[in-house]
This record gives sequence, C-alpha cells and structure tokens, in this order.
Amino acid sequence: MTSTLLDDLVRDAADRAPGAVAVVDGEHRATYAELWERAGRLACLLQGAGCVPGDRVALLQPKSLEAVVGILGALRAGCVYVPLDPTGPAPRLAKILGASASTILLVSGAAGRRTEEVLAELPAEARPRAARVDVASAEQVLAEGAGVPMSFTGADLAQAPLTVTPHGRRSEDAAHLLFTSGSTGAPKGVAVPHRSVRRFIDWANPNFGVTAGDRHSGHSPLFFDLSTYDLFGTFAAGAQLHLVPTEVNLLPHRLAGFIRDRALTQWFSVPSVLTHLAGFDAVRHGDFPALRRLLWCGEVLPTATLIHWMTRLPRVTFTNLYGPTETTVASSYYRVPEVPADPRSPIPIGSACGGEELLVLDGDLRPCPPDEEGDLYIRGEGLTLGYWRDPETTAKAFRELPSGRVYRTGDRARIGADGLVYFLGRADLQIKSRGYRIELGEIEAALALLPEVREGAVVALSSAGFEGTRIACAYVLRTPEAVTPAVLRARLARSLPSYMLPSEWRELAVLPRTGNGKLDRQAVATGFRGGES
Repeated sequence: MTSTLLDDLVRDAADRAPGAVAVVDGEHRATYAELWERAGRLACLLQGAGCVPGDRVALLQPKSLEAVVGILGALRAGCVYVPLDPTGPAPRLAKILGASASTILLVSGAAGRRTEEVLAELPAEARPRAARVDVASAEQVLAEGAGVPMSFTGADLAQAPLTVTPHGRRSEDAAHLLFTSGSTGAPKGVAVPHRSVRRFIDWANPNFGVTAGDRHSGHSPLFFDLSTYDLFGTFAAGAQLHLVPTEVNLLPHRLAGFIRDRALTQWFSVPSVLTHLAGFDAVRHGDFPALRRLLWCGEVLPTATLIHWMTRLPRVTFTNLYGPTETTVASSYYRVPEVPADPRSPIPIGSACGGEELLVLDGDLRPCPPDEEGDLYIRGEGLTLGYWRDPETTAKAFRELPSGRVYRTGDRARIGADGLVYFLGRADLQIKSRGYRIELGEIEAALALLPEVREGAVVALSSAGFEGTRIACAYVLRTPEAVTPAVLRARLARSLPSYMLPSEWRELAVLPRTGNGKLDRQAVATGFRGGES
C-alpha cells in the first residue's frame, strides 16, 4: 500500500531518482538520496533524545536546507513539526512553544543565538529538553545559559546511525502545527494532518501539470502555510525546490533576477510580492522564459497588477488560489483565461479544488441565491483537525451540519451567475496584509498592555502598495505627556512580529462611538483617510 505520510514523498522520490537534486539553498544543494539520509540520521537523534510519536518538534531556524532537513527529520521520527518565525519577538515565540508543548527545539544560524532569550520567557518545566545547533557559541548558550539538559550538533548528525525506529503514524495524525494570529491576543495553532496536505498535492500537481523537470520557488516562510505546497508539492513530483533568500524579498530587481537566473518554472507567492515587483517595473516584456506557471494565494491581487504581469508574460498560466490555513493551502482556484479588459473588475476565487466544496450560506445556514452575499463555508477533504488543544474554539469554527463537517471562514462571498465564487471581504476583524493572516484584536490586546495608552483601536485601510492592506492605530493616552508613535511602535514590537505593527498612527482625545456606545471603527478609518467617505 502506498504511504500517505508526507516524509515518504522524499523516500519515494529517492527510490525513483536518488541523484536528482531536491533542494537548492544558495551554494548548498542536496539530492533526494542525501535529503532522505540526512533526515533519517536526524530522526535517529530525535528518537535517541526521547522523542515518541506525536511529540512536537519546534524549529527556530531560518529558511534553509538545514531547516528542511529538520522538518523531514521530525516527521521521520513520527513527530509533529512546529515552524517558528526566527525573527519574531521572544515573548510570542515563547507563547507558541508553551502552547505546543514542544519537547524538542531545533535551532541554527543566527536564530540559535536568540534561544536563551526565548527560553527565558518560559518556566523551566515548560522548556524543550534538547536542541540541535550548528554554531559553537549557540551550543554553549543552550547548554549552560538556558539550562537545556541536552544538546547535539551538526557533527552529531553526520555520525548518527541510520536505524529509525518504526513509529506507526497514520495519515489522520497531525504533521505540523501552524500558529496564526488569535483574536484573544494569543496565537492559535492549526493542527494540519498528513492526509489533508496529501489531498491537496494529489489534486494540485496533476491539475497544474507538475513534473520531475520542474524548478519550483520556495518563497514563503516555513511558518506560513503556502510553504507546505512549496515543500511537499515539489517532493511529490521529484522536482527541484529553490529556496528564495529572505534578504532578496524586499529588493524587487534582485527577486526578479532570482526567478530569471534560476530558470524557475513555477512561482508561488502572496499577491503583495507581485504588486511590489510590478510597482518597481522589475518584470520585463517576455521575461522569465522558463516560467510556465504563476500561482498566488493569501489575499486579493489587484486586477491592475494582474494585467501588468499578464501583458509582460503571455506564455505563463496565471492561477488564483483561495483557502485559509484551516482548510490546507487552498480550497478553490481560478485559472485566468485571458488578460482582464477592465482593471476594476474583480478576479473570482473560482471553483472548488478536487475533494472540496465552497458553500455561500445565509444566517440560517441556507444556500444563498446567485449573486446574493453570504458567509463562506468550506466542506471537504482539506479540513484540518482544528485548533491545537482548544476544543471550544474548534467547535465554534468547525461545525457539524446535516451534510457534514464544515469550516466557517469568516469571509463574505457570492456565487456569480457564471457559477464562480467571488470573495467580498471579511465579516470580522481579521485581515490579510502581505499574505499574513492578522487578527486586529491581537494587536489591540497588545496595545492595551502599554501603560501609556488609555484605549486604542486598530483598523485596516486598503492600499495599492506592497502591503495590500495598511494597519492603522488610533489611540488615547492616559496623561498628556509626550509619547510618540515611534515609542509606541517600538514597545509593541517587543510582543508582536513586524508584519503586525501599525504603519499609521493617530492620537485622539477620545475614540469615536456609535449611538449605542460601541466603538465606531468606520469613523476611525475615515479619520485616517482625511475625512473621505
């Protein structure tokens, strides 16, 4: 019987073509045989450190070949991998480590030097019991400063035996936990099983025509759900994964040069990256001759940006994907048939991916007629296990209907006369900015902890710029003493990642209220737009 576990995709590719290149990371690369062997040796070390099936292995590593080995090694050991943002603030990383109850922490590179700072936020009994490091100074910090009982190094990895103990994991078991922004102020972990990722890959690769000769981008951070398809979609095909260096992401001409120089055949990213490249006119007419497919997901791509790309790359197929983390990578797709004629016309999120169903329902959970706005629900094989150790939140978001289990996305949508689904916006305080899913409530919760702030409101403003959506903060100070927005932003940065920090600030004497005394968020947003309605 063919395995449905994610790590076995690498084993199968290594069996078919052991010498084929699997991952390219700058000057470093690994074949499928090498990747499978290194993951096996790491799995042996993890099991030797006491890992048992289902244990969580957290990764505080930059996107790199070593991090890919860490993910696969955790899976081969029967564990659940928990990717962390290596640039995130220590208190938030500690919350994720604590919430996931990770027993092992893998660190490397510059991120390894931050480990003591992160672990200091946790009580001793909640700290992981082992760590792998590749920098001598970081090893000393881990072994002495942070009180980690055991550590092992890259040298240990090279000498580890290849005797992985069978672990009996099933496709229904969680493969990884992806932590998203939470409205209560604490990140919430989505438990993604092996089978839902395999379901998407089994549909996507044949649908897109992916083959072993492809060269895929690895653009998304490993803690972002798009990376799931970057990794395992590539491995399923036996193709090459080219990790995009983080330092070139904000340099549009270097990023375009990366696509060009690596002769990538598939690019997958969030729309804000495409908007950024278009804004700097980094894409030439007839550019990227090897590129065959361009996919985007995570937020709305402005139609004007799509026109910019499609007119320059007439040979490329452009596909819009839609789907929250809770439904695994994507649940719907729309392959754009031609260059849109009107830059103001919306791009549909399209039709359901294989094994999925998109439902637009009214407040009584009845199907909405065509072109009537309603709440968007998703049903099908991509649904994840829910929120990690949070049955109450899971029960609110994942509902049992007579027709089966569904996920309420919190998005508003309509089904057009053409039968396609159109995204209309959010029904709550969740937004997408630069592809990241952000709960404005989490930012407000962090703002409320600042002693200088009496009350604050965080709103989203539409933007044609790189970020797609700007985050703005209106606030009232407790005392008239001068506290600048720069100071408030710096203090928020201690607990929030950079992509959640407001870019616009406005001090008010009082926050606007509606007639019933509720915060008037529309008035707050209007104030940032200079009074325009």
